[in-house]
Amino acid sequence: MEGRKVLSEMESKAVLAAFRIPISPTVVARSASEAMVLSEELGLSVVMKIDSPQIKHKTDSGGVRLNLNSLAAVRDSWLEIMEEVRKRYPAAEINGIAIEPMVQKPHGRELVVGMLRDQIFGPTIYLGPGGTGVESYNSDRTVALPPLNSVLVADMLASARTTARLGRFRNMPPVSMAAIESVLLRVSTMVCELPWISELDVNPLIVDENGAVAVDARIVVENLPITAGRYDHMAIHPYPSHLKSSFQAKDGTFVTIRPIKPEDVRMEQEFVKALSPESRYMRFMNTIREVSPAQLVRFTQIDYDREMAFLATIDRDGAEKEIGVVRYATSPDGESCEFAIVVADDWQGKGLARRLMGVLIDTAGSNGLRYMRGDFLAENTRMLAFVASLGFVLSAHPEDHGLRRGVLVLN
Repeated sequence: MEGRKVLSEMESKAVLAAFRIPISPTVVARSASEAMVLSEELGLSVVMKIDSPQIKHKTDSGGVRLNLNSLAAVRDSWLEIMEEVRKRYPAAEINGIAIEPMVQKPHGRELVVGMLRDQIFGPTIYLGPGGTGVESYNSDRTVALPPLNSVLVADMLASARTTARLGRFRNMPPVSMAAIESVLLRVSTMVCELPWISELDVNPLIVDENGAVAVDARIVVENLPITAGRYDHMAIHPYPSHLKSSFQAKDGTFVTIRPIKPEDVRMEQEFVKALSPESRYMRFMNTIREVSPAQLVRFTQIDYDREMAFLATIDRDGAEKEIGVVRYATSPDGESCEFAIVVADDWQGKGLARRLMGVLIDTAGSNGLRYMRGDFLAENTRMLAFVASLGFVLSAHPEDHGLRRGVLVLN
């Protein structure tokens, strides 16, 4: 084992490529003659950069040469870089000189995308102006906690001061925002699935109207405790796609049950609007017509480690339609949770509520919770009979005579 913590540019780019982030191909030359052979294979013009784990700012070290169009220039640049870097950093370990095609994007803008590990919040993903003067733009960065999704990425792009630089400017068309979103989402996936990454820096990420490409990358790794869980490094657990399931209802309709996502905001709002006044009253214990934007955010942007919400959906003319939702939130004691459920009026009495509760109860139990609790209107006799059939023990509510409390012991 080498005991290194800093991956080389080639290694860092290989990790990016594994997560389908576009990269410029890179090879490392260990002699001037090898540099000429590799440059000819890549096709001139090329870029040459020093490859050393001790040198973070390659341009400042004198270790970068751009737009080399001849083999003679490649040979001379290899010798110049090695001489200059060894003079400035005599103790640095030099692996060789990285060579890659010169990225030609006349309308390209340089960004930096990266990740830093915060002691409290865990991984944080940032986006901002890139290039050699990246440190001077730190105040222009926007930061978010992974896991990211299209909603959170849209918020990042909307709040980023760098966004103004990405639109139409003079004769340059606006860059592809979809390409930036794709890179951010894939970086988020990488950060979630590779907990040993402690630092990531993609600079520059060159973006134009046609897409994005990572020109340079640097990844720092660290050892983890053997007992560390899969997502212990995350402040917020990623979307649990493995909990998705489906079944066929008695009338032949295929129903999907899956965890809720932030993108479900509009569907959740429409679901609540479509409920009858009685169903809304029984669920929310008041006569609201629709939930507020703040409530919608709270309902759809959840921490899957401490709470869970499952939607039941069907396909209607190629679009997903919500027909039921069930959720629990872990109590401060860490061993119990409170649940709530509501089913669309035309799906009540068809067994959907029992399906949803079965999924929720299994999930709560597998997450180590010992009790599930719910509070119900005393007049909601149908709900009281339903939860009693599931094994909930009903009693008077300790604070409100108009409510009944049900408690289920989880296996």
